[in-house]
Amino acid sequence: MNETLFTQLKDYTVLCVEDEDGIRKRLVNTLKYYFKEIYDCNSGKDGYDMYLEYKPNIVITDIQMQNGNGIDLIKKIRKNDFNTKVILLTAYSTEEYLMDLINLKVNHFILKPLNSEKLLEGLLASFEDKLQQLLKLSDDVYLDTAKRELLFKNHRVLLRKREKEFLELLYEYKDCSFIRYSTIEERIWENKCMSSCALKTFIKELRKKLPHDIIVNIPQEGYKLL
Repeated sequence: MNETLFTQLKDYTVLCVEDEDGIRKRLVNTLKYYFKEIYDCNSGKDGYDMYLEYKPNIVITDIQMQNGNGIDLIKKIRKNDFNTKVILLTAYSTEEYLMDLINLKVNHFILKPLNSEKLLEGLLASFEDKLQQLLKLSDDVYLDTAKRELLFKNHRVLLRKREKEFLELLYEYKDCSFIRYSTIEERIWENKCMSSCALKTFIKELRKKLPHDIIVNIPQEGYKLL
């Protein structure tokens, strides 16, 4: 899984509710790598109080707990809130809770024993509608299609509409030999005529925005990603 997706989680906050201290501490330590703020407690009752106080973006809670279980906690949250993401941890089959899980719009559940792989899989599945899938143009260059930006290391470069569309086209044809000039004219220039001079100038300006040249020209044929 592309690590750049995880960096987007830094904008979100998490409430972790787990009554087993060892599991909760390991969980919190792992979550600290990915989220802006982590809140934790050991009961459903305290969990609801912390939810009201901090309004986290995601709640990760065990089902079976003393002093208020996870299902009851989520029922209280879902009375007025269907936006907060919910991941349930359980050591048992979820069949007995199946209708509750459906009605409460639980985003994901993780069967114990918990490990980092299961946790990260659950996080990405839960935030799938919020995380922008970045297009990997090279080992260290990504295209954020929603924000129309190039990302490399800690840098962001804003692109023009046509530049973004051209890089998307390169990505679309990355498994092919190259993109033909005629395809570029049809898809990027649309109803306008694309002269060879205009295309060369366009590519030259786009290359200035790249940290290194990832656009390869196939003479008299077209272009491809390096």
